[in-house]
Amino acid sequence: MNLHEYQGKEILNSFGVRIQRGIVADNQNKAVDAAKQLATETGTGWWVIKAQIHAGGRGKGGGVKLAKSLDEVKTISNDIIGMMLKTPQTPPQGKKVNQVLIAEDVYYPGDNEPEEYYMSVLLNRATGKNMIMYSTEGGMDIEKVAEETPHLIFNEEIDPALGLMPFQARKIAFNLGLSGTAMKEMVKFVGSLYTAYVKSDSTLFEINPVLKTSDDKILAVDAKVTLDDSALFRHKNYVELRDLREENAIEVEANAAGLNYVDLDGNVGCMVNGAGLAMSTMDLIKQSGGEPANFLDVGGTADAERVETGFRIILKDPNVKAILVNIFGGIVRCDRVANGIVEAYKNMGDDMNVPIIVRLQGTNAIEAKQLIEDSGLPVHSVVEFQEAADKVQEVLANA
Repeated sequence: MNLHEYQGKEILNSFGVRIQRGIVADNQNKAVDAAKQLATETGTGWWVIKAQIHAGGRGKGGGVKLAKSLDEVKTISNDIIGMMLKTPQTPPQGKKVNQVLIAEDVYYPGDNEPEEYYMSVLLNRATGKNMIMYSTEGGMDIEKVAEETPHLIFNEEIDPALGLMPFQARKIAFNLGLSGTAMKEMVKFVGSLYTAYVKSDSTLFEINPVLKTSDDKILAVDAKVTLDDSALFRHKNYVELRDLREENAIEVEANAAGLNYVDLDGNVGCMVNGAGLAMSTMDLIKQSGGEPANFLDVGGTADAERVETGFRIILKDPNVKAILVNIFGGIVRCDRVANGIVEAYKNMGDDMNVPIIVRLQGTNAIEAKQLIEDSGLPVHSVVEFQEAADKVQEVLANA
């Protein structure tokens, strides 16, 4: 589950990570009130107005701006709230900004120049260990840094059984070129950041930039946090942070119906039971000249209601030109699935406006094929994988 910047910062702060303080607002008047409150609490005279969407690169799209007066806070907030913000990580049409974060200015003058670093915590799946990735090149696209100056990216792997060792935190601070007070601050920052990552059951913490202020404080200016959905049962308070406005509406509906669904960009809908079979089915569609429009795993209870729900969700995508149903009858009997398909087709009537190819293998597969053929419905029943691929190619050619 992805979080907004301000939500990620709240989690970081709860584990002792120093953050750039801010207050979220959903209209210009609340933005001004937030700026006044920050001025009173922090003494800041300038404010950073940040669009809150689940995407990076907000500054490039005009979603992060500096305000040097309360009038500018009002004007800039009004301009950003409601805009369709386009970044390299948003859909082509952009994402609507529903709220902004009014943040304190932390680039204040002092004895030293502020410096920016990059830092993230994630799992290295190749080694089964957690990893802190960091760089002196903060505030930039880490992909660009990795491509052009890979020697400036460091990795510190952490054994999850031992946790972050003190020498590792000191090593990170040393590699970032810090000393004195700034080094001590960074060691503390890294320790708190790793604790937050582990105890919040996150899959990603990305801080870009981590800032060393002019008076040698270390703090998180930004925060990209992704929580592990499978661990949310341990964090009931985090579940409330989910912003459905930022998620794909079809995926949200499918999730509410208990279906494992991922929206894709293709033209052939998939309805399958089992993740492995679903991946194979998408390969099959590609082989036949089509493109998968979705990943849909109906699980082991493919009854009429569940099948109908799956069809309706798939058909919400206007790009779908055909649907391939590929079910292996292990736990569920194929004839039960066939009955479900026939009933769903009849219930949906004219809403079922694309060709359907059905491949049922496993328990009672022969009976299932006969049920579909005897139904009189325009459903193409196939047996082999290659036959399914050929039929997909055929219906796409006639679409």
